Amino acid sequence: MVAARTGLYVHFPFCLARCPYCDFAVTVAREVPGARYRAALVRELGLRLEAHPSWAGRTLDSVYLGGGTPSLWEPGEVAGLLEAVSGVLPLRPGAEVTLEANPEVADVRRLSGYRAAGVNRLSLGLQSFDARTLSALGRAHRPEQGREAFAAARSAGFDNVSVDLILGVEGQGVEEALADARSAAALGPDHVSTYVLTVEREALAEETVFARRLRTGALRLPTDEVVAEMLDGVTDVLGSSGLVRYEISNHARPGKHARHNALYWTGGDYLGLGAGATGSWREGTGGLRTTAHRSAERWFSDVEAGRLPEASRETLGPDELFAERLMLGLRLTSGLDVERLTREHGKTDRLDRLRRLESEGLGARGPEGRFRLTRRGLLLHSEVCARLL
Repeated sequence: MVAARTGLYVHFPFCLARCPYCDFAVTVAREVPGARYRAALVRELGLRLEAHPSWAGRTLDSVYLGGGTPSLWEPGEVAGLLEAVSGVLPLRPGAEVTLEANPEVADVRRLSGYRAAGVNRLSLGLQSFDARTLSALGRAHRPEQGREAFAAARSAGFDNVSVDLILGVEGQGVEEALADARSAAALGPDHVSTYVLTVEREALAEETVFARRLRTGALRLPTDEVVAEMLDGVTDVLGSSGLVRYEISNHARPGKHARHNALYWTGGDYLGLGAGATGSWREGTGGLRTTAHRSAERWFSDVEAGRLPEASRETLGPDELFAERLMLGLRLTSGLDVERLTREHGKTDRLDRLRRLESEGLGARGPEGRFRLTRRGLLLHSEVCARLL
């Protein structure tokens, strides 16, 4: 698996409506200030390069435009942003440039514009092909719009298209989840992400609709056992169609894994731009993580006044870096060289715990020394990592 080593994440916070489960940095707007946002992002990039000179002159392996709903952005603004970025942080030849799109704003004209702007990978938030499941998620599109958006992506010239599915939705059973996986595979995508619906009980800014409903007992989600059965079945359905599971929630055809996301899982460096964006990179013997203000207006206020829009800046020491590499690396089905990691961080006492996990059938070491979680271990990823930390 090839992972980007240096990337840029750009958060586009604007949406036409907020989904009831969403706890991302989102601003609901009927009129999107696309030109103003692009100009402010370019200014923020300059501020960040000034504050962190170690980034100057670096070459990007990947750019990811996430949201929010980036497909509300006019293609010309995306082109302008990518041109400005490449002027100071050149894109390596063949760099992966991803844009997330919602089916209701993903027509051939718009998608062709993104392709011409330099976007070469599209991630479609289809979530489900079942009308009841889409309604339960509060999604605005209909099942047929998801299929139409995928066809539009191919017509626009995208040969690397990912689709998202959400599992564990209220009223969704195993058969419905498997039907969604079969429908996704039938489209012929290059990549499929299968996310389990999570409802944050401690919201970062304000309680989501689903969090409130869960707290009051109005939301009833499938049991962990049912969700585990969904994940197993979906993995088999996608695998039989050539979409091999390479990470807990991600499946791809050979060579079509998400290189930008693999950067996160393998400890690469990434800069974050935009309201609510996070960046993280190694500096010296440690690391640095920055997070921007979630409020778009506060972010605008700071950037347009020439101030870094930082909500937090965290220095990462050896213990934090060890925990992060362990937890993210073990998400990959290819596993992680845990013995090397423990030696580098002076935590070789963890190796006894590793052997216990093997004896319990939660993981196994391959001939090259990498420790991989079994399918059962992947279901219990958080618990396994807690035992190794």
